[in-house]
Amino acid sequence: MMTELARRAETEPSTVLEEHSWLGAAIDEDTAAGRFASWGASTVIDEHTGGPVIPRVLFEALHARAGLAAAWPVGNAGLLHVYGYLLSSVPTPYGLKRDRWLDGRLARAFGLPDDEFVPWARASSLLSRVTAAAQDLLARPVRTAEGPSGRMRLALGDPTDTDAVALVYGIDERLITTFPVASGAAVLEEWDADPDRPRWNAAVEG
Repeated sequence: MMTELARRAETEPSTVLEEHSWLGAAIDEDTAAGRFASWGASTVIDEHTGGPVIPRVLFEALHARAGLAAAWPVGNAGLLHVYGYLLSSVPTPYGLKRDRWLDGRLARAFGLPDDEFVPWARASSLLSRVTAAAQDLLARPVRTAEGPSGRMRLALGDPTDTDAVALVYGIDERLITTFPVASGAAVLEEWDADPDRPRWNAAVEG
């Protein structure tokens, strides 16, 4: 289902958003609740592939639906990383961006049910579920550093018997991204080697 939706979203994004309550209506709910304010700015240009993870027409349709101002390729990180990634069909070295929401690996790393981040599995919006889990973890950062846009914070979930560790990255009080990693130690080693560098597609703001 998601493969076909992602393909259609490249040419008729507004139609795709309208067809599914866990897309368009969920974005409307998030907008009304002010949830996008909990997220910072992100670029759609992936740091690994060097290209956009969603096309410009989808980028613009998402921000229009959410009533958010944005200038390609920089937009709201929650909107892009949650709903944009759901509809991305661009492969990366780590797989498709939407896998983090659908395959259960990140949910398990947060200690949540496998389907916690499957968008249609709950009445609440996907963004509300992701925001709640990520904010809770980001409140306990394991690394901080001053960056060009503010204080960068890295949080890692506790090691468990699952197959991943949850990573959350934010700038000041705002979230940027969350995804599963195989090794928290490897992330810390990379961070410590260059702690002042914005990463994970965070956009440097004015």
